[in-house]
Amino acid sequence: MNHLRYSGATPEVQRVALLKIVRASPVLMRTLRTARDLALPDWWLVSGAIYGQVWNHLTDRPEMHGVKDLDLFYYDPDTSYAAEDRQIRRAEALFPPAPPVELRNQARVPLWYPTHFGQPYPPLDTSAEAIARFACTTHCVGLRLEPDDSLTLCAPYGLEPIFAFRLEPNQVLDNRATHETKAARQTAHWPELRVTPWPGA
Repeated sequence: MNHLRYSGATPEVQRVALLKIVRASPVLMRTLRTARDLALPDWWLVSGAIYGQVWNHLTDRPEMHGVKDLDLFYYDPDTSYAAEDRQIRRAEALFPPAPPVELRNQARVPLWYPTHFGQPYPPLDTSAEAIARFACTTHCVGLRLEPDDSLTLCAPYGLEPIFAFRLEPNQVLDNRATHETKAARQTAHWPELRVTPWPGA
């Protein structure tokens, strides 16, 4: 149960622990510095790269174990495909090929989400709103490296689910299938995880 040593700690203790774990990760810090150099509007490194590395650190697993890619969000009112493609090509020239970086303009998500997932996706005004819509509240976390090297944290539902190794459903969208798919994949990599079922499942 050593991996649960931060579960139940104060939010500030958990915040400090998460930032310390991130700063100790060469991959995450390299990614954050490169993302800062891109200077994209309202950018964040989000989700799996962050909580996955916390779980790896607390269970003595290798860096980036179970992390399939690095998700970078930004928010640009220009929702054209061409504008996003230009930024993706800029990123490809700067980031190493592994682990792969997935860069997405969150202002464009409502344009393709209904076709891809079969349900509406309300418009967004910021990347932080997108972070708050992941299928698990556990996954709703983002970080940005500021010009002074400080880290800004976005965790709309707090960090307790991460440090408790608990996957909690987020019902702001009907994401039951995604919640269950991610739970199955992640418990295979981190068997310490406990999954809260989607309500009504």
